[in-house]
Amino acid sequence: MRIRPGLELANLTDIGNHRAENEDYYCYAEPDDDIEFERKGRLAVVADGMGGHQGGSVASTIAVETIRDEYLRHPGDRLEALRAAFENAHAAIREHARQHPELLGMGTTCTAVTLLDGQLCYGHVGDSRLYLIRGYSISLLSQDHSQVARMVREGLLTPEEASVHPQRNVLTAALGAESSSGDFSDAPMPLESGDILLICTDGLHGLVTDQEMLAIAGTQTPVEACKELVRMAKDRGGFDNITLQILKII
Repeated sequence: MRIRPGLELANLTDIGNHRAENEDYYCYAEPDDDIEFERKGRLAVVADGMGGHQGGSVASTIAVETIRDEYLRHPGDRLEALRAAFENAHAAIREHARQHPELLGMGTTCTAVTLLDGQLCYGHVGDSRLYLIRGYSISLLSQDHSQVARMVREGLLTPEEASVHPQRNVLTAALGAESSSGDFSDAPMPLESGDILLICTDGLHGLVTDQEMLAIAGTQTPVEACKELVRMAKDRGGFDNITLQILKII
Protein backbone atom coordinates (compact mmCIF):
# COMPACT_ATOMS: atom_id res chain seq x y z
CA MET A 1 0.00 0.00 0.00
CA ARG A 2 1.34 3.43 -0.98
CA ILE A 3 1.56 6.03 1.78
CA ARG A 4 2.65 9.43 0.54
CA PRO A 5 5.06 11.60 2.55
CA GLY A 6 3.70 13.68 5.40
CA LEU A 7 2.27 10.88 7.51
CA GLU A 8 3.64 8.17 9.76
CA LEU A 9 1.07 5.39 10.09
CA ALA A 10 0.65 2.21 12.11
CA ASN A 11 -2.32 -0.02 12.76
CA LEU A 12 -2.87 -3.23 14.68
CA THR A 13 -5.75 -5.54 15.54
CA ASP A 14 -5.81 -8.41 18.03
CA ILE A 15 -8.49 -10.93 18.90
CA GLY A 16 -7.83 -10.46 22.62
CA ASN A 17 -7.78 -13.16 25.26
CA HIS A 18 -11.37 -14.39 25.36
CA ARG A 19 -13.14 -13.98 22.00
CA ALA A 20 -13.54 -16.78 19.46
CA GLU A 21 -13.23 -14.39 16.50
CA ASN A 22 -12.20 -10.85 15.73
CA GLU A 23 -15.24 -8.68 14.93
CA ASP A 24 -13.16 -5.51 14.54
CA TYR A 25 -12.10 -4.30 11.10
CA TYR A 26 -10.09 -1.34 9.83
CA CYS A 27 -8.53 0.18 6.76
CA TYR A 28 -6.28 2.99 5.60
CA ALA A 29 -6.64 4.24 2.04
CA GLU A 30 -5.56 7.02 -0.27
CA PRO A 31 -6.19 7.37 -4.02
CA ASP A 32 -3.51 6.04 -6.33
CA ASP A 33 -4.08 8.93 -8.73
CA ASP A 34 -2.29 12.12 -7.67
CA ILE A 35 -5.11 14.39 -8.81
CA GLU A 36 -7.64 12.38 -6.84
CA PHE A 37 -5.30 12.41 -3.85
CA GLU A 38 -5.27 16.21 -3.96
CA ARG A 39 -9.08 16.14 -3.93
CA LYS A 40 -9.75 13.41 -1.33
CA GLY A 41 -6.55 13.03 0.71
CA ARG A 42 -6.20 10.17 3.18
CA LEU A 43 -8.87 8.03 4.86
CA ALA A 44 -8.60 5.85 7.98
CA VAL A 45 -11.53 3.80 9.34
CA VAL A 46 -12.00 1.63 12.45
CA ALA A 47 -15.12 -0.43 13.19
CA ASP A 48 -16.22 -2.76 16.01
CA GLY A 49 -18.97 -5.17 14.97
CA MET A 50 -21.71 -6.75 17.05
CA GLY A 51 -24.20 -9.53 16.43
CA GLY A 52 -24.33 -13.28 16.80
CA HIS A 53 -23.63 -15.94 14.15
CA GLN A 54 -20.61 -13.98 12.87
CA GLY A 55 -22.82 -10.96 12.30
CA GLY A 56 -20.37 -8.59 13.96
CA SER A 57 -17.50 -9.41 11.64
CA VAL A 58 -19.80 -9.18 8.62
CA ALA A 59 -21.18 -5.80 9.71
CA SER A 60 -17.78 -4.25 10.43
CA THR A 61 -16.36 -5.49 7.14
CA ILE A 62 -19.30 -4.14 5.13
CA ALA A 63 -19.06 -0.80 6.94
CA VAL A 64 -15.34 -0.27 6.44
CA GLU A 65 -15.22 -1.42 2.83
CA THR A 66 -18.35 0.52 1.87
CA ILE A 67 -17.12 3.73 3.50
CA ARG A 68 -13.72 3.35 1.83
CA ASP A 69 -15.16 2.76 -1.64
CA GLU A 70 -17.99 5.30 -1.42
CA TYR A 71 -15.79 8.05 0.01
CA LEU A 72 -13.11 7.67 -2.63
CA ARG A 73 -15.54 7.71 -5.57
CA HIS A 74 -18.04 10.29 -4.33
CA PRO A 75 -17.99 13.43 -6.53
CA GLY A 76 -18.70 15.90 -3.72
CA ASP A 77 -16.45 17.55 -1.16
CA ARG A 78 -15.05 15.38 1.60
CA LEU A 79 -17.62 16.25 4.26
CA GLU A 80 -20.44 15.48 1.85
CA ALA A 81 -18.63 12.32 0.74
CA LEU A 82 -18.09 11.15 4.31
CA ARG A 83 -21.74 11.60 5.25
CA ALA A 84 -22.88 9.78 2.12
CA ALA A 85 -20.41 6.96 2.77
CA PHE A 86 -21.81 6.40 6.28
CA GLU A 87 -25.38 6.44 4.97
CA ASN A 88 -24.53 3.91 2.28
CA ALA A 89 -22.73 1.68 4.78
CA HIS A 90 -25.76 1.69 7.09
CA ALA A 91 -28.05 0.82 4.18
CA ALA A 92 -25.71 -1.93 2.97
CA ILE A 93 -25.64 -3.61 6.39
CA ARG A 94 -29.40 -3.45 6.71
CA GLU A 95 -29.89 -4.89 3.23
CA HIS A 96 -27.41 -7.70 3.84
CA ALA A 97 -29.19 -8.63 7.06
CA ARG A 98 -32.53 -8.60 5.23
CA GLN A 99 -31.17 -11.06 2.71
CA HIS A 100 -29.57 -13.23 5.41
CA PRO A 101 -32.09 -13.55 8.29
CA GLU A 102 -29.55 -15.33 10.49
CA LEU A 103 -27.67 -12.01 10.63
CA LEU A 104 -30.63 -9.85 11.66
CA GLY A 105 -29.62 -7.47 14.44
CA MET A 106 -26.01 -7.12 13.38
CA GLY A 107 -24.41 -3.71 13.52
CA THR A 108 -21.14 -1.93 14.06
CA THR A 109 -19.51 1.14 15.52
CA CYS A 110 -17.51 3.15 13.04
CA THR A 111 -15.03 6.00 13.27
CA ALA A 112 -13.51 7.46 10.10
CA VAL A 113 -11.07 10.34 9.58
CA THR A 114 -9.98 12.15 6.45
CA LEU A 115 -6.78 14.17 6.17
CA LEU A 116 -6.47 16.76 3.43
CA ASP A 117 -4.51 20.03 3.13
CA GLY A 118 -3.37 19.77 6.75
CA GLN A 119 -6.93 19.52 8.02
CA LEU A 120 -9.00 16.80 9.69
CA CYS A 121 -12.62 15.80 9.13
CA TYR A 122 -14.30 12.86 10.82
CA GLY A 123 -17.48 10.83 11.01
CA HIS A 124 -18.39 8.72 14.01
CA VAL A 125 -21.13 6.47 15.39
CA GLY A 126 -20.99 4.15 18.40
CA ASP A 127 -18.34 3.89 21.10
CA SER A 128 -15.09 3.47 19.21
CA ARG A 129 -13.04 6.63 19.74
CA LEU A 130 -10.96 9.29 18.06
CA TYR A 131 -8.27 11.07 20.08
CA LEU A 132 -5.97 13.96 19.22
CA ILE A 133 -2.57 14.09 20.90
CA ARG A 134 -0.91 17.49 20.64
CA GLY A 135 2.23 18.14 22.63
CA TYR A 136 1.64 17.05 26.22
CA SER A 137 -2.15 16.81 26.04
CA ILE A 138 -4.75 14.37 24.73
CA SER A 139 -8.28 15.31 23.67
CA LEU A 140 -11.23 13.05 22.90
CA LEU A 141 -12.73 14.35 19.66
CA SER A 142 -15.54 11.81 19.33
CA GLN A 143 -18.54 11.31 21.59
CA ASP A 144 -19.66 7.86 22.72
CA HIS A 145 -23.15 6.91 21.64
CA SER A 146 -24.04 4.73 24.63
CA GLN A 147 -26.49 4.77 27.50
CA VAL A 148 -23.85 5.39 30.16
CA ALA A 149 -22.18 8.16 28.14
CA ARG A 150 -25.55 9.89 27.88
CA MET A 151 -26.01 9.50 31.65
CA VAL A 152 -22.57 11.02 32.27
CA ARG A 153 -23.40 13.99 30.03
CA GLU A 154 -26.66 14.47 31.95
CA GLY A 155 -24.87 14.34 35.30
CA LEU A 156 -26.51 11.09 36.37
CA LEU A 157 -23.24 9.15 36.52
CA THR A 158 -19.62 10.04 37.13
CA PRO A 159 -17.04 8.84 34.57
CA GLU A 160 -15.73 6.46 37.24
CA GLU A 161 -19.20 4.99 37.79
CA ALA A 162 -19.75 4.70 34.06
CA SER A 163 -16.53 2.70 33.58
CA VAL A 164 -17.90 -0.17 35.70
CA HIS A 165 -21.62 0.20 34.96
CA PRO A 166 -23.25 -3.11 33.85
CA GLN A 167 -24.79 -1.37 30.80
CA ARG A 168 -21.63 0.43 29.69
CA ASN A 169 -21.57 -1.53 26.40
CA VAL A 170 -25.19 -0.78 25.43
CA LEU A 171 -25.10 1.50 22.38
CA THR A 172 -27.71 4.08 21.44
CA ALA A 173 -26.57 4.25 17.80
CA ALA A 174 -24.63 2.06 15.39
CA LEU A 175 -24.47 1.40 11.67
CA GLY A 176 -27.05 -1.25 10.86
CA ALA A 177 -29.05 -0.57 14.05
CA GLU A 178 -32.44 1.14 14.33
CA SER A 179 -30.62 4.40 15.01
CA SER A 180 -27.49 5.20 13.01
CA SER A 181 -27.40 8.88 13.91
CA GLY A 182 -23.76 9.83 14.19
CA ASP A 183 -21.53 12.87 14.55
CA PHE A 184 -19.63 14.61 11.76
CA SER A 185 -17.20 17.50 11.62
CA ASP A 186 -18.88 20.86 11.25
CA ALA A 187 -15.83 22.08 9.35
CA PRO A 188 -12.28 20.89 8.67
CA MET A 189 -10.02 21.13 11.75
CA PRO A 190 -6.46 22.42 11.23
CA LEU A 191 -3.68 20.06 12.27
CA GLU A 192 -0.09 20.83 13.20
CA SER A 193 3.17 19.04 12.53
CA GLY A 194 3.66 16.49 15.30
CA ASP A 195 -0.07 16.00 15.94
CA ILE A 196 -1.09 12.39 16.51
CA LEU A 197 -4.50 10.91 15.80
CA LEU A 198 -5.41 7.70 17.62
CA ILE A 199 -8.52 5.75 16.56
CA CYS A 200 -9.46 2.72 18.66
CA THR A 201 -12.20 0.29 19.63
CA ASP A 202 -13.43 -0.11 23.21
CA GLY A 203 -11.22 -3.17 23.59
CA LEU A 204 -8.44 -0.62 24.07
CA HIS A 205 -10.01 2.44 25.68
CA GLY A 206 -11.97 0.25 28.09
CA LEU A 207 -8.73 -0.98 29.66
CA VAL A 208 -6.14 1.74 28.96
CA THR A 209 -6.61 5.28 30.24
CA ASP A 210 -6.37 8.40 28.13
CA GLN A 211 -3.26 9.49 30.02
CA GLU A 212 -1.59 6.14 29.34
CA MET A 213 -2.39 6.53 25.64
CA LEU A 214 -0.81 9.98 25.76
CA ALA A 215 2.31 8.72 27.51
CA ILE A 216 2.84 5.85 25.08
CA ALA A 217 1.64 7.23 21.73
CA GLY A 218 3.15 10.63 22.50
CA THR A 219 6.67 9.29 23.06
CA GLN A 220 7.02 6.17 20.90
CA THR A 221 6.84 5.59 17.18
CA PRO A 222 3.35 4.67 15.93
CA VAL A 223 4.44 1.07 15.35
CA GLU A 224 5.93 0.73 18.82
CA ALA A 225 2.95 2.47 20.42
CA CYS A 226 0.44 0.16 18.74
CA LYS A 227 2.28 -2.91 20.00
CA GLU A 228 2.66 -1.54 23.52
CA LEU A 229 -0.97 -0.41 23.85
CA VAL A 230 -2.32 -3.75 22.64
CA ARG A 231 0.03 -5.60 25.00
CA MET A 232 -1.18 -3.44 27.90
CA ALA A 233 -4.85 -4.13 27.12
CA LYS A 234 -4.21 -7.86 26.90
CA ASP A 235 -2.23 -7.87 30.15
CA ARG A 236 -5.26 -6.27 31.83
CA GLY A 237 -7.64 -8.95 30.65
CA GLY A 238 -8.06 -8.49 26.89
CA PHE A 239 -11.78 -9.14 27.30
CA ASP A 240 -12.66 -7.83 23.83
CA ASN A 241 -11.05 -7.50 20.41
CA ILE A 242 -8.49 -4.68 20.34
CA THR A 243 -7.93 -2.47 17.31
CA LEU A 244 -6.21 0.87 16.82
CA GLN A 245 -4.70 3.10 14.18
CA ILE A 246 -2.15 5.81 14.93
CA LEU A 247 -1.53 8.58 12.40
CA LYS A 248 1.26 11.07 13.08
CA ILE A 249 1.50 14.26 11.04
CA ILE A 250 5.12 14.89 9.96
